[in-house]
Amino acid sequence: MILSSCSLKPIDNFHGVSFLEEKQKKLFINISNKNDIIKALGAPSTKSIFEDNIWIYIENRKSKSSMLKLGKSVVLTNNILVLDINRKGILKDKKFYNIDDENEIKFTIDKTKMSEKESFVYGVVSSLKQKINNNKK
Repeated sequence: MILSSCSLKPIDNFHGVSFLEEKQKKLFINISNKNDIIKALGAPSTKSIFEDNIWIYIENRKSKSSMLKLGKSVVLTNNILVLDINRKGILKDKKFYNIDDENEIKFTIDKTKMSEKESFVYGVVSSLKQKINNNKK
């Protein structure tokens, strides 16, 4: 009775572009253009906030583990492709990262100090925070 609602097939959750590693091999630096990229990969998963010419494609696949491990999610693939496109629409650079590359990335633990000149927004938020704290008393 308990096992009747369980499935023996693995449950996969997939997001992004399937087979990203194989598809990105069809793109060539200084040869492929935006149309070639869209034909091979589709629309980008996201574009850079700071530059319109950085396109990012993501492939993420997770599966539920066995009953012995209480069905925890296991990451099967986690690939990221970053494409840099020049002003003429030609692929300038591409970088492919897989799950092993992501584990090797080191992040700094240093913190950025605020400059002596506080921004206008910081001043407004600080003032509001101070007024809220005074009203609580």
